Amino acid sequence: MLGWSINLFRIRGIQISLNWLFFLLLAYVCNEGWKDSGMVGVGWGVALLAAFFFCILLHELGHSFVAMGFGIRVPRILMTPIGGMALFDSIPRKPYQELLITVAGPAVNFAIAGLLWCIVDTPDGWFWNTSLASLSDFGRTLLQWNIMVAFFNLIPAFPMDGGRILRAMLATVMPYVRATFWAATLAKVLVTIAVALSIYRQDYYYVILGLFIFRAGDIEYRNVKALDQHEARLREFLARQNEAPPQAEPPVLNA
Repeated sequence: MLGWSINLFRIRGIQISLNWLFFLLLAYVCNEGWKDSGMVGVGWGVALLAAFFFCILLHELGHSFVAMGFGIRVPRILMTPIGGMALFDSIPRKPYQELLITVAGPAVNFAIAGLLWCIVDTPDGWFWNTSLASLSDFGRTLLQWNIMVAFFNLIPAFPMDGGRILRAMLATVMPYVRATFWAATLAKVLVTIAVALSIYRQDYYYVILGLFIFRAGDIEYRNVKALDQHEARLREFLARQNEAPPQAEPPVLNA
């Protein structure tokens, strides 16, 4: 399903791709906008959706640029209806690297929110007059959404940003695979509670999101565990290759 996407453009060598399910979300937004206020509603709905996804892209680029600073290659960022995914070619194994890479994403959203606050919440605004209520409301909606996204991502539900921060902290006192296990286990508990509450409230978007997080965390834990086992076997093989050959005993000569 995640492979069904179209390539849009590249930024510093990173391929930006869009999952095809985005167009279903776009159709839904257009339909809701049309029912609300016709073509004007469609226009504002599309503009707001585009602004949301632009902010998500900046969030993922925040992760990616810091990772690239540590020598980690980022071949692709995949944009989906439930968010973005920066795909790294390797996992940072030093806790401080993962911590900085992870924090960079929410930091971008807080920075965007701060900039928007300066623009829309000053007496007359910096770039438009507050009498332009529609633009001001657009900016405030985007401001609130960025703050919400930043805090939502900091929930300690692995593999969300908060879960990765937790793993990085745990990895300072235990092996990396064990840290991943505990971060993923806590995520499963939190997501199970959240999904149950969402079903009760009939908020099925968060049900889908919760199931996705649950599955993604389990997959990443299994991948980290498999990689660790592979590396252990490789180290064992190399250790055997580097062992000195046994010294043959000299022949005994009979006088």
